[in-house]
Amino acid sequence: MNVLVFDIETVPDTDAGEKLFDLEGLSAEEIARAMIHIHQEKTGSQFLPHHLQRIVAISIALRTSKSFKVWSLGEGDSSEGELLSRFYDGIQRFDPILVSWNGGGFDLPVIHFRSLLHGIAAPRYWDIGQSDPSFRYNNYLGRFHWRHIDLMDVLAAYQPRAFAPLDQIAVMLGFPGKLGMNGAKVWEAYLAGQMTSIRDYCETDVLNTYLIYLRFELIRAQLDAKRYQQECQLVRSTLESLSKPHWEQFLKAWQMPNE
Repeated sequence: MNVLVFDIETVPDTDAGEKLFDLEGLSAEEIARAMIHIHQEKTGSQFLPHHLQRIVAISIALRTSKSFKVWSLGEGDSSEGELLSRFYDGIQRFDPILVSWNGGGFDLPVIHFRSLLHGIAAPRYWDIGQSDPSFRYNNYLGRFHWRHIDLMDVLAAYQPRAFAPLDQIAVMLGFPGKLGMNGAKVWEAYLAGQMTSIRDYCETDVLNTYLIYLRFELIRAQLDAKRYQQECQLVRSTLESLSKPHWEQFLKAWQMPNE
């Protein structure tokens, strides 16, 4: 079975904010600041709701029977609609198990709202048995199904009080975790035109998630110890072959148990 690990990075949807809150005439930065202030006044949180998030990066780690790859969809200037179309194309082509960290709580709801906005059809993703009867009992939308594994949700036994940050779990397991950037800095980087940094950051989040997934497969006996080490080594070899600064930094921070 193919495995597709995904993560998204978002910024405030200032076009929606301008319409919803009558903020015409302001710059994107001013609109975002106003949106955050309005939401904080209402809820006490600065984190904007899902439908007011715009996707600027989607990164993927794909394990097939023949290879392992990690990359960001499209280009730095690709439209949100193109990123979403490419994401769904991957599901249509590889029919994978989706893996995420908090994908059920954040990434997928955002993807749903943005797909609604752009009118992007994704029949395989939305199938709950209409086209493929097997999807009735195991589909991408079912929280307790295995076609999408939200690792944070599953490992917390579906108890919100037990939810944990990706970075802390990754570091606890000996993986690099976040390296220099976090989600709170994405808007600032976006305004500065640093799309490469955002995409690199998204890719490292995806890889941390994939490495946790491998450990998860080990504890549920889908991988034995030897195969687990082989899968980790495949990841290392892949990163070494890419020769990119963020992967060189990742490799330096990642110490295998036998090193």
